[in-house]
Amino acid sequence: MHNKIDVVIMAGGKGERLTPLTKNTPKPLLKIGDKPIIEYSTDLLASYGIKHIHISINYLGEQIVAYFKDNNKHHIDFNFIQETKHLGTIGALKLLENLNKDYILVMNADLLTNINLEAIFNDFLLKKVDALIATVPYNVAIPHDVVEIEDGFVSNLKEKHSYTYNLNAGIYLFKKECLDFIPENTFFDATDLIEVLLAKDKKIINYQISDYWLDIGKHDDFKKAQEDIKHLKF
Repeated sequence: MHNKIDVVIMAGGKGERLTPLTKNTPKPLLKIGDKPIIEYSTDLLASYGIKHIHISINYLGEQIVAYFKDNNKHHIDFNFIQETKHLGTIGALKLLENLNKDYILVMNADLLTNINLEAIFNDFLLKKVDALIATVPYNVAIPHDVVEIEDGFVSNLKEKHSYTYNLNAGIYLFKKECLDFIPENTFFDATDLIEVLLAKDKKIINYQISDYWLDIGKHDDFKKAQEDIKHLKF
C-alpha cells in the first residue's frame, strides 16, 4: 500500500470552536494524553509503512513544522504545504507538485482514529472506483409514532423507529486524476470535490468505519478524547 499512495494531512484550520485552547496553539498540536492529536495520525500512517507525508499548514503552521523537526521517531519525510490563504479542506492539494503515486489519501488533522488503512485501500482497489469516503454510522431514534400528512389529512401512522445515517469521517481516497477537478488558488472543500466528481458520473463508494473514530471539533469532543485515550490501544 505505502508504495502506491501519497498521503496529505490537512492541518491548516483555525480550530475556532476550541478557543481559548487554540489561541496560541494550532488545533493539531493540542495534546490528547501525552501527544498531539496529529501525531496519532502520523504514527498510524507510519505503522503501515508510510514514510512520506504532506501536511498542509496555515494557522500557526510554523509550530507544526517545529514540532515534527524535534519529534520524528519514525523518520518520516515531511513536506509542509504553506497555504498563503485559506483554501478549504482540499484546495491546498493544488499547491503540491510532487505527487507521483496513483492514489491520494487525504485526512483531516483533528481526527483520533485507529482505522485499518489497508482494509480501506483494498476495498477501494477491489471495487475499481474513483473515490472513497470513510463514514461513521450515526443512529437517530424517533421517540414517538410518526404521523404522516398528505393534502391536510392523516395518510399514515408509523411506529417509532430509528434511522442510521452515514456521516463523513474526514478521510478520503482519490485516484490521482480526480485532483484535476480542484480549481487553482481557490477555497475548495473535499465535499466540493466530491460534488464535482458526482456531477461527472465518477464512481464513489463509502467505507463504514467500525474501528474507533472521533472528530475533535468541540470542547466536549476534546474531553471525551482525553478519557477515551486512557483505555484505547493505538
